[in-house]
Amino acid sequence: MNTPLVMTVIGPDKPGLVDSVATLIVEHGGNWLESRMCHLGGQFAGLLQVDIEDSKREALRRALHELAGSGLDIVVHESETNQGSQCVEVANIEIVGQDRPGIVRHIANAFSASGVNVEELSTQCYSAPMSGERLFEAKAKVCIPETCDAATLRRQLESIASDLQVDFSYETLN
Repeated sequence: MNTPLVMTVIGPDKPGLVDSVATLIVEHGGNWLESRMCHLGGQFAGLLQVDIEDSKREALRRALHELAGSGLDIVVHESETNQGSQCVEVANIEIVGQDRPGIVRHIANAFSASGVNVEELSTQCYSAPMSGERLFEAKAKVCIPETCDAATLRRQLESIASDLQVDFSYETLN
């Protein structure tokens, strides 16, 4: 039987980090399924999911933890294989506006209060092309449960966006 593992990987960014993790996974008979990795503040940070035979799981864990000597911290968790989605609607939400503290908190609070699950979230700050002002951009993919009225959530998010003076878009995916 196979076990899916989800792991976080973080350490000082340098060439070869992904190769070192991928090599260990293959050497232990694992299969790299899905990942998100990036450079953040001088650090390499990643999330990944692998599939591995139960009999090889602990050996892979030990081998991955040995990478700590090279400055790479890896935390491994077993994943649940039968997570049925409770989404009645999936939506992409995008917010762009002048950067200020609290934007993510306001939006995340609205999601939490409505029982909405954030499945993906990416954020970035950058300089506006003409003015050079610092802009903040957030993109989220969310799972809206049956208990949440999507129209009410949308109006609430539009109100928050108006109060924060940011541009807001909401696109239903299903």
